Amino acid sequence: MGILTWVGVGIIVVIAIAVIAIYNGFIAKRNRVQDALAQIDVQLKRRYDLIPNLIETVRGYAKYEKSVLTQVTALRASIVTGSVDQKLRANDQLSRALKSIFAVAESYPDLKASENFKELQEQLEGTEDKISYVRTSFNDYVLDYNNSLQTFPGNLFSKWFGFKPATFFQAPPGQSEPVKVDFSDLADPNSPPGPAGKGKKGS
Repeated sequence: MGILTWVGVGIIVVIAIAVIAIYNGFIAKRNRVQDALAQIDVQLKRRYDLIPNLIETVRGYAKYEKSVLTQVTALRASIVTGSVDQKLRANDQLSRALKSIFAVAESYPDLKASENFKELQEQLEGTEDKISYVRTSFNDYVLDYNNSLQTFPGNLFSKWFGFKPATFFQAPPGQSEPVKVDFSDLADPNSPPGPAGKGKKGS
């Protein structure tokens, strides 16, 4: 074999090694994105599981609408098997359900003082913090993965290999911060007063 032939073989080998490295890099970064999304799923499911318990606790003190529990139950499919966009919408709806629950609880001092209620409150607050943390990690991995697909030399091979950009997990407008599990700003001034219950003052 002549020198030019060896040079040609060497170039082919170098290109093959580079392509393999790029492909493996795509795989590794996509796996990190998927693992981070799985961590978000864990926290969303935990949050989902806590809310029905919270509703049952509230029911012990107030005549709370069953429709909220029905709504929360209906969101489970999106949380468990939905796309990133569906999980985002379900997360937003759960946040609104939480605000509704705590707005009702504002009218019942005995409920707010309940040990069970306070324990659920603390668990939800901790879950909100974890969701915020894993969401940030997920978005960092998505950014790194997407950059590898869209910048040179990855952009030459990403479509060829069938890799597609991932979707960021971003809070919808008005939900950019975790839901604060307290009562300072959750009472709805437009909502009618809660029905008299055993935790209601003056009952």
